[in-house]
Amino acid sequence: MNVYDWLGDMPLPASYEYFPVMEVSFNKGSTKDFFLNSGHRDLVKGQWIVVEGNPGMDIGQVSLQGELVKLQLKKYRVEAQNVSRKVLRAATDEDLAQMRESKQREPELLIMSRAIARTMNLDMKISTVEIQADGRKATFFYTAEHRVDFRELIRAYAAEFRLKVEMKQIGARQESGKLGGIGSCGRELCCSTWLTDFKTVNTAAARYQDLAINQAKLSGQCGRLKCCLNYELDTYMDALKAFPADADKIEVAGGVATLQKRDIFRNLMWYSFKGSSKQYPLTIARVEEICRLNKEGIKPEDLAPVEMETVKAAKENTVVEAGFVNDVGQISLRSLERSSRKRRETGKKPNKTTRPAASGNQPQPAKPQAQNQKNKPKAAAPAAKADRPPREGGNQPNANPQKRRERPPRPQGPRPPKDNMQRPSDAS
Repeated sequence: MNVYDWLGDMPLPASYEYFPVMEVSFNKGSTKDFFLNSGHRDLVKGQWIVVEGNPGMDIGQVSLQGELVKLQLKKYRVEAQNVSRKVLRAATDEDLAQMRESKQREPELLIMSRAIARTMNLDMKISTVEIQADGRKATFFYTAEHRVDFRELIRAYAAEFRLKVEMKQIGARQESGKLGGIGSCGRELCCSTWLTDFKTVNTAAARYQDLAINQAKLSGQCGRLKCCLNYELDTYMDALKAFPADADKIEVAGGVATLQKRDIFRNLMWYSFKGSSKQYPLTIARVEEICRLNKEGIKPEDLAPVEMETVKAAKENTVVEAGFVNDVGQISLRSLERSSRKRRETGKKPNKTTRPAASGNQPQPAKPQAQNQKNKPKAAAPAAKADRPPREGGNQPNANPQKRRERPPRPQGPRPPKDNMQRPSDAS
């Protein structure tokens, strides 16, 4: 919301006549107005000044003065002789303190004004509230789809807030400019920083730029189409003049090809056949040649599309001049994945509860050991251990006598009675 005064530092001629009208901005540039400055010529841009209000007084900043104000008056269609309100003086510390005190009431008034409008069932939305520096007047900015009769609302506001009430209807774009925010580009909204003229934006601007008609992506925070769709529209319109206008459909021996998009950066036109999703890039000269042949009743054998270089081929054909030698070496990501996969496979333990089936398709649960031993034939015991009596309640002898540790034979004869045996605990 700032206008650069490119004449501010230039020396003025002696015959220059001072232009008395000055542009003053309020609320960080969201509102601007013209005032008559007849006796304070020492004011500079950005200085806080006291101006006449309606009623009372208000405080704003000098945004523009001098010859450039004439251009602003012409832009907004304001006659210089119709400017009546005057600049009173430069603002003091007391004036600024009073202005800050009045501005602190704005959030409270906004909440209360919305509640009152809701109780009256009015189809309107109170966007922002601006209070005059002296606290004698409040301006309510609202948005509405249709005409709203707010005469009772003004009486309710005046009785509740004890000040003069002014209602101003604004559009959705002006509302976003007053509220501010961050756009999808990551910068502040254009309408809240520098854009003052809101031109009409339609979907034709997106079509000329070959953008997908996605309402969610093309809409701004105001719910309307983004203003930035118009920024590059003139450039696209100039570039599209080199493309043939009557080449939406061309005929070849294989069928009718339909135009899908135009690439103004490569000067290519992309076509596709019905029932196929593949697109063929053609040069402008080739399209004009096919159109000329179609007018003569000739259908070419093929489209003769341009061979587009893929990303993989572009990387392979790119010659990289190494400015250094890598002595350490390079570890690729695939080698790391391969080593980690091996580490995971070696860390897995075989499952004892399952065993592979005979067909090798699905693992089957292993049968209990006791059940398997019923069907297995018993192995013959070695001759050296045939005389040893089996232990009561013991397990069956091992089928493989070589792996079993050999024990010394027990002494023959009766065992001594248990009462005569001496335990280690008794000996201690």
